[in-house]
Order: sequence, then C-alpha cells, then structure tokens
Amino acid sequence: MNLDKYEVGFDIPASIGMELKDIQTPSLIIDFKVFQSNILKMKNFILENNVKLRPHAKMHKSINVANYQINHGGAHGICCQKVSEAEIFVRGGIQDILITNQVTDFNKIDRLTKMASKATRLSCCVDDAENIINIQKSAKKNNAQIDIFIEYDCGANRCGVNTFDKINDLIKLLNKMKNLNFLGFQAYNGSIQHVKDFYLRKKLVKQTSKKIKDLKSTFKQYSPFVTGVGTGCFDLEVSENVYDEIQVGSYAFMDAHYSSLKHNYEINNTNNFENSLFVLSGVMSNALENHAIVDAGLKSMSVDSGLPIVVNNGIDYLKCSDEHGLLSDPDNSLKINDKVFLIPGHCDPTCNLHNWYVVIDNKKVIDIWPVSARGYSF
Repeated sequence: MNLDKYEVGFDIPASIGMELKDIQTPSLIIDFKVFQSNILKMKNFILENNVKLRPHAKMHKSINVANYQINHGGAHGICCQKVSEAEIFVRGGIQDILITNQVTDFNKIDRLTKMASKATRLSCCVDDAENIINIQKSAKKNNAQIDIFIEYDCGANRCGVNTFDKINDLIKLLNKMKNLNFLGFQAYNGSIQHVKDFYLRKKLVKQTSKKIKDLKSTFKQYSPFVTGVGTGCFDLEVSENVYDEIQVGSYAFMDAHYSSLKHNYEINNTNNFENSLFVLSGVMSNALENHAIVDAGLKSMSVDSGLPIVVNNGIDYLKCSDEHGLLSDPDNSLKINDKVFLIPGHCDPTCNLHNWYVVIDNKKVIDIWPVSARGYSF
C-alpha cells in the first residue's frame, strides 16, 4: 500500500521504519512475531485435527490480516457479520465469504446476491422461510448461486431455529430453490466461549455438542456440513468431533478477556495464544502523585469486557473517560511522553475504533495496515 499521500500525525499514526518512541498515540499495535506465531499455532491445530478454518474477520476488519490468514495460516475463506463488511473483503480480493448472520433487508439481500460470481463464493445463514424465498428471488434476478446454512440455536438464545421439525421444513423449502444451495448448519454457541472455569466450560461444550450430534444424526441423509466454534473453547469443541469448520477470530490477536480464561494445559496446550494486539498510549500527565494519565480512553478501546491490562509490571489501569486513562503508578516511574502498552479487554470493538494497525518488529514499524472495514456495519 502506498502511504506517501498520508501525513503522520494527521492521516496515519506512524511511517514505515519509525522507532516505537515516535509512533503517535493512541494507536493500534500488532506485534508481528507474536501475530505470526498465533497464526501458525492455529494452522497446525487444524491440520492435526482435520477441520477447515474460516476465521471471523469481524474481529480485525482488515484485508491484510485476512490475506495473511489465507496465504499463511491455513484458512480457506473468512466469515463476516454484515453485508457491507463482506463487500469490503470481496472488493479486496477475498473469494470465499460466509456471512454468519441473517440477511433479511431487501436492499442487503440484493447487494449480497450481486456480489456472488464465478470468482466469489458467498454464503449466509437463515432461520425463516420468507427470508429464503426473498433470497431466492434476488439470486434468480441477479443470476447468482448462494450457499445457505440453516442456523441452529444450540444454546446462544439469539438467532436460529431450535426444533428439528422447523429445520426439516426449511430444508424442504431450500431444496426447491434453484439458486440456493443447502450446505448444512451454522451451530455457534457464543454463550459458552467466555466461561472462565475450564471444567464448567468443558461441561457446557459437551452439552452443546450432544445437541449438534443429535442434529447431524437426524439429518444425516443430507450429509450436512457443520460450521461454528469460537476462540474461547475451540479445542474442546473440535475434540467432540461434530464440526467440519471452525470460525475462530480472536486467536490472531487475543485480548485481556480471552487471555484470562483458564485452560487445563496438562490435557491440551493448543490454546496457548499470546497477545499480539495492543493499544499504544502516551503519558500526558504525572501531576497526580502515584498516578499517571495516558491518552487512551473510551474512544480508543472497548471496555465492555473489562478495563485494559497494562503491560508494565506493577501498574494498573484504574478508570477511563473519553480521552483519558488513569493509571496507578506507585513508584512514580512513568515520565511525560513515556509509551505504555495496553491489552484491550475486547479486541473486536476496539479494532473498530481505529483506522490503522501499526505493525512492529523489534520496536520498529515494518508496515501500516488499514482497518479496511471499519464502520461498515450495514
């Protein structure tokens, strides 16, 4: 990407070759070596367990990250959550995208089917008969083929069908639609991804997997392809042998919440991903004794999953306002303009607050990646 037209401090937070101390703050930082390691760990996992990898791009919203996952990380495509988000990646050259959501608005359906082509494979989720009919009408008009997954509510209590009778009716309807291809089921239980206790999480995974096993058995004549799974318990979910494809997203970056989850590494250490994403902040005041103020607040990171973790030992992020963060600094060690690395509590919405990733290696900027789909939530 040609960055010559961008001005550091106005358009972009840094330039290639810049030292860490000169990066404008607050900004999103990717530690490239850790990022590479996370990508490789997941690639090795899917190869060892014979499952497909379709990482969720709603996490990073970056064409650069998606291409790296496909070219180096074993991914065969990506997930998106919204039509406009998917359109950014299609225009960026990604050729296989599953929208893990219901697309019901007529304008959105039309944009979806117009994106599909011989070069671009598009799929989405359904849980409603009328929606299926409307997608078929649009696909026929635009001479498109759309792959369809029926969403099965396996415990998230959000979208999806939760009775086999309803699923059977939807399959029969889909099989009448010439422009729609029923592939199988979306079965993602987001509610179990964030359970901190390993043994409780394992128990809930087994309960969810039992439902999916019953689903696959009931509809085995269709040889359904099952996609789902999240970073929080992907290793446990895959061990149940019900999934053909996993949709993990946060593994590439990690965040303070996912890093806090307990795992039984004596049994399985595959989930040992490290933090590669940080919000770099700068100290703007140390006038308050035993405290420091940094320039990263609510407009720089999401706190829905808790406050960020300060990488510096012995220093805590205490509270935030729009543009300020209050840190404890018991030894008064932080000086004006010192750089502080923060691990955000929730990576997905944090990334959506920024325009750029600053990619560093050995404390030097090696690349600048746009957050390509930032704000594309239609």
